[in-house]
Amino acid sequence: MMKIRKKHIYNLLKQIISILCSLAVLLPFYMVFINSFKGRYEAARMSLLFPTEWMFQNYLEVIDKGKLLQGFLNSFTYSTVSTLIGVLLSAMAAFVLCRRKTRANNTIYYFVLFGLFFPANFVTLVKVFQFLHLTDTRIGVILTFTGAMIPFCIFIIRNFVATVPVEMDEAAIIDGAGPLELFFHVILPLLQPIIATCFILQFMGTWNDFLVPLYLTSKSKMFPMTMSVYQFFGRNTNYWNYIFADIVLTTIPVVAIYLLGQKYFIQGISTGAVKQ
Repeated sequence: MMKIRKKHIYNLLKQIISILCSLAVLLPFYMVFINSFKGRYEAARMSLLFPTEWMFQNYLEVIDKGKLLQGFLNSFTYSTVSTLIGVLLSAMAAFVLCRRKTRANNTIYYFVLFGLFFPANFVTLVKVFQFLHLTDTRIGVILTFTGAMIPFCIFIIRNFVATVPVEMDEAAIIDGAGPLELFFHVILPLLQPIIATCFILQFMGTWNDFLVPLYLTSKSKMFPMTMSVYQFFGRNTNYWNYIFADIVLTTIPVVAIYLLGQKYFIQGISTGAVKQ
């Protein structure tokens, strides 16, 4: 009886802790969402109560005044282009580094992994981009995002490639497949789960990034959605109802991407990230 009672108490404690952790995550989202429908002064209180009057027009004001359509196009361009290029290049590099285990390739692999541990130096980056005339250009922003994601993607994809039997490579080569045919027709289809995982993670990270466009762009026409919130900050006044509405609209594409690819995301994380 004592063991059963202890087990029930232990399960109850786990459930309570899980509920508290869930509330710690969900309450901020709830506060942002509910305050996005309030008036300016009521939203500034940041309470969890329902609004006295539902202001649905806040979202229309945000889209118009915050230039969210332009911001959405910029965010979509930066996230999609940089993620596609970064994940594809990382997959190709990971395949070579995994299959050709030479001393030079091992050195390159560990050198690339250093990118996981060192933060970006924006002062140096800005100086380099000024020299290359890439500041205030979309190409510069895309190159920065692409380079930032390569270390993580190579690390994850290389571990996944190691689970693919080498015999498949040998069979394809015997059938006359060249290096590109081997990768794109044989290996790449097998990497779909981990490719989708990397795409989702990097797309979300790029979409939510604030510092890169802040340092590398000064023209409002190049601002992504994350920087459109600046339209509602002032020295003396802040429109918190518009800020909260902007945050809600900014998070919708990321949530949609995750929901569409969550099957591959879970499969890739549970397989590729733990295999060595």
